[in-house]
Formats: sequence, C-alpha cells, structure tokens
Amino acid sequence: MNMRLILIAVIAFTVILLGGCTEEQQNKLGRLGVTWLEGNYKVTFAEGNHLKTWNVIDSKVTSEPQKGYYYFWARDEEGKKYYVQTPIIRTYIEEIR
Repeated sequence: MNMRLILIAVIAFTVILLGGCTEEQQNKLGRLGVTWLEGNYKVTFAEGNHLKTWNVIDSKVTSEPQKGYYYFWARDEEGKKYYVQTPIIRTYIEEIR
C-alpha cells in the first residue's frame, strides 16, 4: 500500500511539473523522447521556402540538445546510407508506419 501512495505522488508531481512548463520546454522534453527510439520516421527541415525531407527507416533519430541539432542516417535513391545533421529548432519529426 505504501508503494502505491509513492507511485501516485510521483505521477501527480510529474503532471503538475509538466503542466507548469512553457510550450517551448514541453517541446524540448518531447524532442528528448524521440532521441533513442528506433523505428521509421519522416524528418523535415523547413526554413523559409527551403524544405528538405528524409525518411529514416528502421533506425533512430538522435538529438544533441546542448549543441542544438538532430542527427541520423538516411538512405538515398540508390539505397546508400549517408549521415545527416539538422538544427533542432526548424526540424520536425513524424513517426511513419
């Protein structure tokens, strides 16, 4: 019973803490959640009229928040892997199925 109360207190504290975060802080926390997940992702970098998209298949997108970028391995049309690094601030990540 005591462990249950501790668990409830931890969950309540987390909800209160996240509720007090600004939208930018919540976005930063969301970006960290993507950091080590392996799967299929559509990564899009958008700045002004420039738009570049990569599909990351059966791999992961890693963030380096202190340096301000995401990095990952993508494949070109011939199937060759290449390393990509994009700024976190203008990059959007979507899980694809």
